[in-house]
Amino acid sequence: MLGEKKQLMVARDLYTDPTFPASDTSIFFNYCTPLAQFRGEISWLRPKDICSSPRLFSNNLQDVQVKQGILGDCWFLCACVALQKSKYLLNKVIPPGQPSWTDESYQGCFTCRVWQFGHWVEVTIDDRLPCLGGKLCFSQCQTEDLFWLPLLEKAYAKVHGSYEQLWAGQVADALVDLTGGIAERWILKGPGKNVEKGKTGMVLEKAVFRRLMNLKEQCVMSCSVLNSRQGGSELGEFHAFIVIDTLDLSEVSGKEIFLLRIRNPWGRRCWKGPWCEGGQGWNQLDPVVASELRSKLLSQIQEGEFWVDEEEFFREFDEITVGFPVNEEGHLQSLYTEKVLYHSQNVFGSWVKGQSAGGCRNNSSFPSNPKFWLRVWESSEVCIALLQKHRKYSTDWAG
Repeated sequence: MLGEKKQLMVARDLYTDPTFPASDTSIFFNYCTPLAQFRGEISWLRPKDICSSPRLFSNNLQDVQVKQGILGDCWFLCACVALQKSKYLLNKVIPPGQPSWTDESYQGCFTCRVWQFGHWVEVTIDDRLPCLGGKLCFSQCQTEDLFWLPLLEKAYAKVHGSYEQLWAGQVADALVDLTGGIAERWILKGPGKNVEKGKTGMVLEKAVFRRLMNLKEQCVMSCSVLNSRQGGSELGEFHAFIVIDTLDLSEVSGKEIFLLRIRNPWGRRCWKGPWCEGGQGWNQLDPVVASELRSKLLSQIQEGEFWVDEEEFFREFDEITVGFPVNEEGHLQSLYTEKVLYHSQNVFGSWVKGQSAGGCRNNSSFPSNPKFWLRVWESSEVCIALLQKHRKYSTDWAG
């Protein structure tokens, strides 16, 4: 990989990736998503052809707000927030020191890293990006001359085989790929909602929910809507959001009011709930306090952001996904005890027909399935995560 990149620096022409070309084969998989309507309309441009002074990053946090384009990969964009919370992860996923567009050594290629089944894998791409009408048509930053996000999205699409294969997914999967860590998903059982039988995931109790909120500065929290309910069409369907802040109003209200600040990756269509401008939620506060607080809170939010209270959150959203914090030394931190988990171990197994493919527990061959022993010497916390390699990863996409 590094040898390949050194050879690129010698070349005069800007790099073009032969394994992920600027063509429909990199956009589409089987034309089964709404992307198909743009077949033949998408062009590929380098950042210098999109704006006059492209940059990779900005020092202003407001500039790095992620915005979703016409690709249904909100799940991936929510996970990208992890890189904004950790310098360690940012440098791990997007290695520093790469030539940018103003450097003489710029050759039109960038390298990202993605965690895949126990290893960080380097993925090199050219910087030609899908556009409609001369503008980025997939993900972008709030400030349009920043390009770390669309370049990372392209590398992730290369890992999956095409952009279209990023349409719909789980935030937890993307969090693992971008952090090398662990993510957990809970079902939000609010008023009037029944948890379906056989539904995977734990039901989140409010006590655990409050404890998780204390970690909001250290880890990514995403909430999802699976099916829009009556009156909730503004939130969409099968859509993921980002929890970016919380506020406890108990002291100023004299009652238990807990607010959450939510960001929609669409960057538009805010939720018109009780805590919007002119909403009924403010009537629960003293008029003077409400006026000052409303002015302060609503002036902070960006386009696509909104405030909800705890009851509203549990009612309107179906799931919450939380990534384990990763400290600047690269160690995971427990969501439950907040202790640093210093030791980690990857073990690998496979199902081989006639040897270790034992099937489900109803089969007499079940004991032949791969197994690993864990000997516990003293009371301690252990986190176990399982990953299964998809068949599509059997090809050599890294390059």
